[in-house]
Amino acid sequence: MTDLKNICVEIEAAAHEAAIFILHEAENYDSRMTETKGLNNFVSYVDKGSEKMLVERLSKIIPEAGFITEEGTIEKKGERYCWVIDPLDGTTNFLHGLPPYSISIGLMEYDDVIAGVVHDVRGRETFTAWKNGGAWLNGKPIHVSKAPTIGDSLIATGFPYYDFDRMEQYMQALSFFCRNTHGIRRFGSAAIDLAYVACGRVEVFYEYGLHPWDIAAGIILVREAGGRFSDFNGAEENLSGDEVIASNSLVYREVVDVINRYMNI
Repeated sequence: MTDLKNICVEIEAAAHEAAIFILHEAENYDSRMTETKGLNNFVSYVDKGSEKMLVERLSKIIPEAGFITEEGTIEKKGERYCWVIDPLDGTTNFLHGLPPYSISIGLMEYDDVIAGVVHDVRGRETFTAWKNGGAWLNGKPIHVSKAPTIGDSLIATGFPYYDFDRMEQYMQALSFFCRNTHGIRRFGSAAIDLAYVACGRVEVFYEYGLHPWDIAAGIILVREAGGRFSDFNGAEENLSGDEVIASNSLVYREVVDVINRYMNI
């Protein structure tokens, strides 16, 4: 695949089309139509409708590609290419009428993410990256911040919402970051958190208990913007979302050391 830039243009168009649908439905959404998939894990007809639109549009870009999707509206394996889609990241925010919520689309070639788009539905910001092509926000280049230490950093995270087995360790790490950084932010959309690392609005994002569709686009955004992305132990390959650290390259090692001190007890 040689023309990843033009493929990203088409991915952006697919995301914008789905965003129009989401915004329209947000105006008159009936919370009684919400389904529960598990503890604090919700889905609506809006998630499913957005996903179906994205699958239809993306299928035309690379017909042979498979799909990994949050809502499972399609089962298709691709030998070489695979789309990894979160049609509405931040569903709980959406259900409460609270921004941000986003659309996240990653394109994988074998085990490598080669393109990604995160679209902030309410903020109308589109974050885009492709392999060796840099990272972009609404067509302008972006880069991770140059903050040199954790003490100079703003931290984003997501609170555990169904897996509480590591809650005590999580709170210990949270306490450290509260006391030793510029502060903590919790936006409610992992895709947005990663996009904000990529454009330098926050220096660090960490969380556990995520899934491939939460992080696929964010991986390439952070890396193409000059940042680092790994699990809690610093492994940078075969990432599932179970553990996520994303940061600028200057504070990365310090962050891994802190997370290991508290989260891997």
